[in-house]
Amino acid sequence: MPRIQPVTDPTPASRALLDQVEQAFGGTPNLLATLGHSSAALGSYLAFSGALKDTSISGALREQIALAVAGANGCEYCASAHTLLARGQKVAESELSKNLEGVSDDPRTQAALRFATQVVQKRGWVDDAEVSAVREAGFGDAEILEIIATVSLNVFTNYVNHAVRTEVDFPRVEVPQPS
Repeated sequence: MPRIQPVTDPTPASRALLDQVEQAFGGTPNLLATLGHSSAALGSYLAFSGALKDTSISGALREQIALAVAGANGCEYCASAHTLLARGQKVAESELSKNLEGVSDDPRTQAALRFATQVVQKRGWVDDAEVSAVREAGFGDAEILEIIATVSLNVFTNYVNHAVRTEVDFPRVEVPQPS
């Protein structure tokens, strides 16, 4: 059961943001409705996720990174949401469960997912070899920073979902809890 229910009587500032979400998605996912209790929390999420749509890494790779982060953090809500979003980005079905484990059959994607998973597991304290490996896979400085930014946004949503126990409102994808 959720510890914080989705907002039912938002402030005018949150209502305006939730109206934007409704128009963009045709509905309001529980995570965003829950963030709607705070226009600052919802607004910052929307601004950050909106900015990441304008990256040099593809939408498909961003979704694959989101899946790897969800898998690393054991976030069922984000695994469920980003599996659906990854399908919308034409990520192969055979990749989805692998991506949740931080794995890909594509070597370049694999390097990005490994790096993203290392950022999560090491709380950002990756070593020189890990940065070199993602560079050797063809990622430049901007792309490396965009991978880290994508990880950061997804850690935020993972933590919100864990702390407030957001009810999954997407086709459920189960992920094991990290050890």
